[in-house]
Amino acid sequence: MFMNPVKIEKKNFCLSCGTTEDINNRRYCSVKCRQHLRQKLNVKAGLLEALNTRYATFYFSDTIIVLDVVPYGFKEIFRYSGKRKAGSTPAADFTIMTNELGNAWWAESKRTNKNYLASQHVLKLAKRYKIFDASQRPRLLRIPTIKTEALNCLEINKADLHSQELSKIIKSAYRHQVKIHHPDLGGQAATFRKIHDAYKELLHWADNPVFVRRRGFPDKWFYDGNNKKWVQPISVKK
Repeated sequence: MFMNPVKIEKKNFCLSCGTTEDINNRRYCSVKCRQHLRQKLNVKAGLLEALNTRYATFYFSDTIIVLDVVPYGFKEIFRYSGKRKAGSTPAADFTIMTNELGNAWWAESKRTNKNYLASQHVLKLAKRYKIFDASQRPRLLRIPTIKTEALNCLEINKADLHSQELSKIIKSAYRHQVKIHHPDLGGQAATFRKIHDAYKELLHWADNPVFVRRRGFPDKWFYDGNNKKWVQPISVKK
């Protein structure tokens, strides 16, 4: 029987540890927290390789964690889910769940002496559902290469990088910051230098825009079977 996908209630929390404290509009509570979850996910990439994974996603709520796997040759999602442990982090809960799946794989491999049978056994432990629409497939985005620090200095949104009026937006934002931070108006010289450097960097990028192509999901960690590694949720702000 095919199942409907898990729906996670959308609210503002750290996409690595789940905390809502002092998160405001940020996606992560800290860089270290984001790196910690990525490390835990990558450590268990061997299980996904054993399942011949084309792509996978990991996401969570206050009560559950979910690992969705799409193997090569299948048009369905194989879903593994588990309850969150009290006082535990999503990274720790993910490790527990994948350890159990890994142990099941090894036990079946030793019993049958066939790795492919072990993989089939683990896939049978999942609940399956069809891929109904494009939202359940990884999206391909063009990500600007400009540093976030430069944008923050001039208080420019990432969405503005796609505007045909980008140069005007940069100059207007720079003039606004000059009125606040220029040393002749009582501002700090060091702060103004950063703003001026950001201004020059952004103008250069506007004349020579560079993007990188990246696949992923806006609210789920994404495993790319081609590269055999996990990447963080992508930003889709427009």
